[in-house]
Amino acid sequence: MLHLIFQSPIEIAVLERMALGDVAVFLENAVLRLLQHGQISARLTQQLGNNRLYVLSEDLVVRGITVDQLIKGIEVIDYARLVELTINHPVIQSWA
Repeated sequence: MLHLIFQSPIEIAVLERMALGDVAVFLENAVLRLLQHGQISARLTQQLGNNRLYVLSEDLVVRGITVDQLIKGIEVIDYARLVELTINHPVIQSWA
């Protein structure tokens, strides 16, 4: 399943609903929670053991966040890769 996470702050319950192998893309203000020293950085680092986590590059740029400020292991993608993920994951859950 592909999870599109827009909400900020990110509810831990959303992360708990992700199954092994699910993929998440953080969009809009949700990218603010992906900082290395953020409130849920330890939880997201743990989540990387079971899931692939992505962030949309354009949302980072708009918010002035650089890649080196992100939790290690979160992959930065562009719109083309986001479209590819939606094609490869027919079941999509949006969290707003």
